[in-house]
Amino acid sequence: MTGRLAGKTALIMGASSPGNMGQVIARRFQAEGATVLVSGRKADVLEAFAAETGSLWAACDLTDEASVAALADTAATALGGIDIAINATGWGLLQPFLDTSRADLEAMVALQFIGPYQFFQAMIRKMARSAGGRGGSIITISSATATIMLNDHAAYMGTKAGTDHVIRCIAHEFGVEGIRANSISPGLTDTPMNEEAKKVPGLFESFRASYPLGRWGTSDDIAAAAVFLASDECFMTGENLQVNGGLTLRRNPTREEMAAAIGAASG
Repeated sequence: MTGRLAGKTALIMGASSPGNMGQVIARRFQAEGATVLVSGRKADVLEAFAAETGSLWAACDLTDEASVAALADTAATALGGIDIAINATGWGLLQPFLDTSRADLEAMVALQFIGPYQFFQAMIRKMARSAGGRGGSIITISSATATIMLNDHAAYMGTKAGTDHVIRCIAHEFGVEGIRANSISPGLTDTPMNEEAKKVPGLFESFRASYPLGRWGTSDDIAAAAVFLASDECFMTGENLQVNGGLTLRRNPTREEMAAAIGAASG
């Protein structure tokens, strides 16, 4: 099969919700010729997706170090080596700053900082040329809110920003091993994670004026950027791609602007 990723192998973490960003990226990578293994917590969803698409799958809890190490071993064996490793996990916690509990913080840090950190470690151990790997591309899905403000989102924003800096450290240290590392920052995106928010009349529309390109994003937009970062055409490392229609040129709407839009749509 020909394509921009022909002959490549890819492990995509965070693909165990139907139609989520991880699954969209997996489909696009397969269309570009890659052999794909999808992973996440929900074995039944992964198995169904693999049966439908002809991909491989393995369950993994990103917050469990032993589970991540086992995934790296499984993927390297099943794929015959890992060329591309993508972390597409996330939890969209919306919580006022003063109401965010220690339990909230620990859960967020486990999923969006410690887990990705250990995932990157496990992938580097398989991909590094000095360890017998072929080098390749590590990609993590970040967020525009790691750069610009959004109310009630501090724990999410902080952990995403922290992981962006970890990516820069990987790029700096492991370029010599043939490894590129980059992050992609969507803005508001039409994904299953945002399904409940999309049901609130006027909420999504309140963001539209913030986008110079006139629309919010899709998972297909992110998958297209990931193909470039994963391909041999990419001479980029340590960067955070703002794939969000120009949102970071402006800002997210304020709490008051969201409330006004919701009120107008509901009234």
